[in-house]
Amino acid sequence: MKKRATAASPKAKAEHGTSLLTAFREIRELIVRGKLSPGTWILEAELAERLNMSRTPVRGAIHWLQREGYILEHRNAKKSRMIVAPLTQEDSNELYLIIGRLEGIAGRGIAALPLAEREEICAQLQTLNNRLEFISRDRDGNPGEIFDNDRSFHRLIIKYGAGARMTTLHKAIEPQTERYWRLYASSIIKDLHLSVAEHDEVIRAILAGDPDRVETGLQKNWEKGSERLSRVIEIFGERGSW
Repeated sequence: MKKRATAASPKAKAEHGTSLLTAFREIRELIVRGKLSPGTWILEAELAERLNMSRTPVRGAIHWLQREGYILEHRNAKKSRMIVAPLTQEDSNELYLIIGRLEGIAGRGIAALPLAEREEICAQLQTLNNRLEFISRDRDGNPGEIFDNDRSFHRLIIKYGAGARMTTLHKAIEPQTERYWRLYASSIIKDLHLSVAEHDEVIRAILAGDPDRVETGLQKNWEKGSERLSRVIEIFGERGSW
């Protein structure tokens, strides 16, 4: 007697979903940290072996990463290939503009909090910025430490000022800006004192409870960061482009 096909169990579906998410996160981390360089060909079988996973979740993760802009389809006259998205001037400018707007809106939320809460938040922000100032002044730090402190500063703005929807949007775009920060960080360190001063202005605006000033300060920090990054890209060139 022929057996009737049965649907996949909820557990099996859950395991597949977990594998897909794991593959997505691990491949994205390889891209963000530059271990898969801009312009690199994406080879499904090699990634599956590297991650010790089956090809099914890896294939799904590649398509997911393509939808989010980390991977592109590169076509020529003979064939098409999936590649790690290049790092370009246009892309960096757009990313920094978007994340600056998101954080600016979140900053307005912080400015509206009671003074005692704003003071507590500012104490956390100041601790992080003091470390960045020390690194800037004494040149005592590595790009990874600078990035971690800077990212923590901006994540606090989202943590205390953003709602669930804005937090989700920020989490989606932050890793894309991180690609630029990490790969060009060693060339931006000399301008770290400028970012420190911009952070100080944001902290003062939060303490003053001035939402317009907080929003402007955060947007300016990202816009100036984009300008600083653009100068570096002009010198070293776009990565992964043709």
